Amino acid sequence: MDFKLTEERQMLQDSLRRILSDTTDHESIAKATDSITGLDPELWEQLVEMGLPGAMFTEDEGGFGGAGFDIMVVAEELGRAGLPSPLIDSALLSGTVLASTRPALVEEIIAGRIIAFAHAEPDSRYELSQVSTTAQQSGDGWVLKGSKAVVHNAAAAETCIVSARLAGATDAAEGIGLFLVPTDAMQMRDYPLHGGGRAAELVLDVTLDADARLTEDGFALIQTAQARASAAQCAEALGLMETIKALTVDYLRQRRQFGQPIGKFQALQHRMADVLIEIEQVRSAVINLCGHLDAPERELHVSAAKNLVGRTARLVVEESIQMHGGIGMTMEYALGHFAKRLSMVDHRFGDADYHLERFIALAQSAA
Repeated sequence: MDFKLTEERQMLQDSLRRILSDTTDHESIAKATDSITGLDPELWEQLVEMGLPGAMFTEDEGGFGGAGFDIMVVAEELGRAGLPSPLIDSALLSGTVLASTRPALVEEIIAGRIIAFAHAEPDSRYELSQVSTTAQQSGDGWVLKGSKAVVHNAAAAETCIVSARLAGATDAAEGIGLFLVPTDAMQMRDYPLHGGGRAAELVLDVTLDADARLTEDGFALIQTAQARASAAQCAEALGLMETIKALTVDYLRQRRQFGQPIGKFQALQHRMADVLIEIEQVRSAVINLCGHLDAPERELHVSAAKNLVGRTARLVVEESIQMHGGIGMTMEYALGHFAKRLSMVDHRFGDADYHLERFIALAQSAA
């Protein structure tokens, strides 16, 4: 099988890598994280102009990509730069939902509008069907009450897609509605994220017009959106690993002890070889997942990839910091930012333990 990129994807990768290498470093990311929105607006505008959000949508939806490997190319490059961006939340999570429910808004996302996705709750523990926020019909409108946790890019968005359980719904996976809610209609507690960017806790007690409802049966859409976002998160982790690997190899070549580079010590060579092998396994898992995003057994591949990425991320972070020594823990050195961001990958969309149990359950049900 030929795993080479198409000419269009290769051009996208080269252009994105060049722009990010010229405009992004760990100091500028830290500065953006401390800003009100958590983003660099000029860089985001530049990425929009080169069509980055459009790569997440098919031609029928107004974009020019939309396939799993389009997602992989873009997310991996963002990971190499360690850049937090609204792409996963606005284009993949919200965009997947809107492509099926409100196609006109997809054009606005492609043009750079940020729409946050508020589904996770304080007690949901990664379970997509665990929704306590309620939606009660009131006349021609809806009343939403509840809370949402760790809503990425909420401060940068004027609108959020919010999930809520419809009154009277009994089945866990049914009766989950999706609603467009203005951000300023909710109470928001905003904070910086450990690996860069910002998120918020939202408290809802709002009355909405009838046209705020996107769908009354949104569980399948949420699953599809999170599968695509998980693929992007895994690809971003791969990019982070590649940069951490490069930083570590360079350090082993430059740091000298006993009159020679420490990279010549066999013990460190063995440890670095283990890291390289695990990163290549992650690359294979990401390719496999991105190739099965439209397959019936998609969720099985999501859990397999997410579990491997979570376990490998921990190994890469621990080994890279240990081989660097004390400098690997400093904020002034780039490794600190990449290691923190890679560590947090495991905690979004389900950690390694959660996906191991989920993979076992899915495999048993398929048998």
